[in-house]
Amino acid sequence: MSDEPEREVPDGVAVFPLIPAELGIDPLLLAVVHVVVFLNGSDDGVVDPVGAEETLQYIATYLQRLNGARLTRIREDLETLAGYAKQQGWPKQEIRFVKEFLESFGVDEPEKGV
Repeated sequence: MSDEPEREVPDGVAVFPLIPAELGIDPLLLAVVHVVVFLNGSDDGVVDPVGAEETLQYIATYLQRLNGARLTRIREDLETLAGYAKQQGWPKQEIRFVKEFLESFGVDEPEKGV
């Protein structure tokens, strides 16, 4: 913490809500979600759209490497987050964002019955 006065977030900046630690969601997942919201949702005057798109492509590449137990845990965490969002009365668009997070980055759904 610093002694600097707290500054307001400028208009056009997309910010994801702070998620309580009590939910037990992987902090690295939450960090990625926050970055994606910022890059994908902020106005062009705040974030360079070309740079944001390139960064989002790298994030997609890394997320597509998830597999096994790690991927299962991420899916469970996103389900928990979606349930929390619904309980908190988040807009439907934000709940859908959480539910479709992996799919939107090209991470395939698990095969049924495997």
